[in-house]
Amino acid sequence: MPKIKICGLWRERDIEYANEAGPDYVGFVFAESRRRVTPARAAALRARLRPGIIPVGVFVDAAAEEIAALCRGGVIEAVQLHGHETNGDVAALKARCRVPIIRAVRVGEGGGPCAADPGAADFLLFDSGAGSGRPFDWRRLTWVAPATHNPNSCFLSPLRGNKVPKAPRAPYFLAGGIGLHNLAGALALGPYGVDISSGAETGGVKDLKKMRALVEELRIES
Repeated sequence: MPKIKICGLWRERDIEYANEAGPDYVGFVFAESRRRVTPARAAALRARLRPGIIPVGVFVDAAAEEIAALCRGGVIEAVQLHGHETNGDVAALKARCRVPIIRAVRVGEGGGPCAADPGAADFLLFDSGAGSGRPFDWRRLTWVAPATHNPNSCFLSPLRGNKVPKAPRAPYFLAGGIGLHNLAGALALGPYGVDISSGAETGGVKDLKKMRALVEELRIES
């Protein structure tokens, strides 16, 4: 069954909503954002999160020690990287934190093929840009089944009948502009999970009805 991550929780009320809606993951943003939380704030929110929901820390070019400290303290149980980390950086962080790592890939405009290397990351995340709230052209995703192991590469290509070299591929999250209006289409692409932020909001804050409806819709579509 695909997973659902609700990202950008920053209020105590957001945690209450998550506890009621029951997503698989929630995201705490430590990068520059209107949803940004401090480590202390994230720890307080984490303490209120019910068991079974995995807290993910979202970072952009953060210091490895900052990330490791949050992992050691149990504030986060997975790491999502949106910066310029090299394969070596990801491998070192993986060894240091010993938690799942999600490596974000920005899919720019245009229809040409592009490749994404997860390195030591456990998952990829495809987005039009960190926190953009806009979907990219999903036709560039050609596969329909997630992988079962950590590969060295995966491929994107426009759906124009092109033959793409077969290669191992990482399980991936799909992000960017996903909401109730297009969730079914996102799930039809076969992602490991969907990552939703603004699609679970009304007026810039998390909306319990939307969060609950998104989780329920995912369960139905699956």
